[in-house]
Amino acid sequence: MKSTDRFALFVFVRARARALALAALLLTLATSGAQAGTAAIASAHPQATRAGEGVLAQGGNAFDAAVAVAAALAVVEPYASGLGGGAFFLLHRAEDGRRVMLDAREVAPVAATPGMYLDAAGEQKGRLSLDGGMAAGIPGVPAALAVLADRYGRLPLSRSMAAAIALAEDGFDVDPRYVVAARFREEALRADQRAAAIFLREGRVPEVGARISQPALARTLRALAEHGRAGFYEGDVARRLVAGVRAAGGIWEERDLAGYQVIEREPARFAYRAATVTTASLPSSGGLVMGQALRILETFELAALPATERDHLVVEAWRRAYQDRARYLGDPGFVCVPRALGSPEYARERAGSIDSQRATSSQALEGLHPALREGGNTTHFSIADAQGNLVAATLSVNLPFGAAVVAGDTGVLLNNEMNDFAIGKDQPNAYRLTGGAANAIAPGKRPLSSMAPTFVDDARGTLVLGTPGGSRILSMIMLGILEYVDRPGVDAERVVSLPRFHHQYLPDRLEYEPGQFSDAWVQALRDKGHTVQEGRRRWGNMQAVFVDAKTGQASAHGDPRGRAGVLF
Repeated sequence: MKSTDRFALFVFVRARARALALAALLLTLATSGAQAGTAAIASAHPQATRAGEGVLAQGGNAFDAAVAVAAALAVVEPYASGLGGGAFFLLHRAEDGRRVMLDAREVAPVAATPGMYLDAAGEQKGRLSLDGGMAAGIPGVPAALAVLADRYGRLPLSRSMAAAIALAEDGFDVDPRYVVAARFREEALRADQRAAAIFLREGRVPEVGARISQPALARTLRALAEHGRAGFYEGDVARRLVAGVRAAGGIWEERDLAGYQVIEREPARFAYRAATVTTASLPSSGGLVMGQALRILETFELAALPATERDHLVVEAWRRAYQDRARYLGDPGFVCVPRALGSPEYARERAGSIDSQRATSSQALEGLHPALREGGNTTHFSIADAQGNLVAATLSVNLPFGAAVVAGDTGVLLNNEMNDFAIGKDQPNAYRLTGGAANAIAPGKRPLSSMAPTFVDDARGTLVLGTPGGSRILSMIMLGILEYVDRPGVDAERVVSLPRFHHQYLPDRLEYEPGQFSDAWVQALRDKGHTVQEGRRRWGNMQAVFVDAKTGQASAHGDPRGRAGVLF
C-alpha cells in the first residue's frame, strides 16, 4: 500500500488488495468482465482518504469508500461539507456500466417564500440568507450516504462510517486550511454559542495543531450509521434538529426532514472533440453551462492559436454560457428549461456572435441575443476501485462553515445554501452570481448549483475530477478538460495544477490567479477590451483520479493549492 501526502495530495493508490478474500475477488472479476487494476482515492484531507482506504481493505467497493470519505470529511472539513449540507455523487457501476447522478442537494423548507429575505423596498434584509437558521436548506448528505450503502455498496453503514465516528469522538488537528476558513467566518461563528464552543477557542480562531472534538456530532453520526436514513430524518434526531434550527431563527418543520428524498438523475452527457464528458445535470448548472461553452469552443481550432487568442475565445464562450445560466436554469422539478440550450445548433449560433479580436461587453450581449422562447466549497473527492467502479463527489455547505450555526445539541453545522437561490431581482449571491425567476425560492425547491463532479472518457482512459470553488467550479473544470483533450500527452497531474482564470458574465471582468500569468498575457487581453483583474489568492482544490484504459491502473492527483489554505 502506498500513501502520498504532498501539498493537498491526500491520495491512496492501492494494488489489488491481497488482504481481501481472493476467491471472492476473482469471482467478482470473472462475472463482471472487469479488468484487474488498482484503486485510487483523491480527497481534500488525509484522514478522509485513510477512512476510504480502510473500507476498501475490508472488502468494500468504491461506493462504500465514498460513504467513508464523505462522512470523514463531514468531521474534519466542517468549513466545506457536513451532515448539514448537500452533495452530488456521480457514479459509474462497473458490473453493468450504469452511470447515475445522486442528487442530494438541499431543498427549501415548506414555509419558504420568494421574498423571505427582502424588505418592503426589495432589498436584502441584512445577512439572513448567509448567517443563522434562516439561511439553511434541508440537508441531503445523510440521505445520500444511506442510498450509497443500501443500493450500491457491499458494507453496512455502521462499518463504512466507523472511522468518521471515531474522528468526531477523538478529534482531529487543525490545519492551515481550517485556520483560513475559520478566520473568514470568525465573527459569524462567534455569534452562535454552540458553534463557537466547538470551532473556536475562547472566541478566537484556534492555532494550527489545536484539537477539535465533536462528541455531539459523533452521536448523530452513530444514529445514522445504526438506523440509516431514519436515524437522521425521523425520530429524536429530527426533532432536535428542528428545535435547534427554530431556536436559531429558522423555519424548518419535522415534515421537511421526513419528506426529503435523494433523486437518482440521468447525468448530463456531451462530446467535446474525441472525448465524452459525463457530468452533473440540473439542478447543477454544470452539464448545460459546460456543454454549451465547450460546444462553442469546438467550432474554433484552439490548439493552433497563441495562448492569448485561445484564452480570449474561452472567456467569450464562458460569458455566453454563464449568461444563459442566469436567464434560464433552475430546479427541473419547478421550471421548464429551454431544450435549445443543449443543442449544437444553438452553440454554433452563439459562437457566431464572438469577435475573435474584441471582447463583447456583458451589457451589450443581451441585445446581441434575445431571450429564448419555450412552450409551457465545498469539497470534492474522486475514487476508483480495483473492479472499475468510479465515484466523483462534490459536497458543500456553501460558504465556509455554512450558516455558522450548530443545530441544538445534534452537533450538525447548518448549511447556508438558501443563498444559492435568486434572492431578488438583480440581487447577486455570495459568489456574485445573478439569477431570475427560474431559480427563485419556492417550498421544496432545490437551488441551482455549480457543483459538477465529472468523468471524461477518451481512448486513453477515464479522468474523474471535480473541485470546490463556488461559481468558479465550472471554469476550473472546463480549463482542465481543454488542457486534457486539446493538448496530447497532458496528464491528470497537470490538469489539477494548471494556472486558472475565470469569467462568469456578471460581474463583467476576467479574474486570474496571482503570479501565474505574464504581464504580456494580461496586456494582450486588455487590448482586446477585457477588464482584467488579478485575484487576491489562488483558488480551487481539484481532486482527480485517472484510470488507464489499457492497464486498468488508477492514479490519484491532488491540487497543490490545498495546503496553502485556498478556499475559493
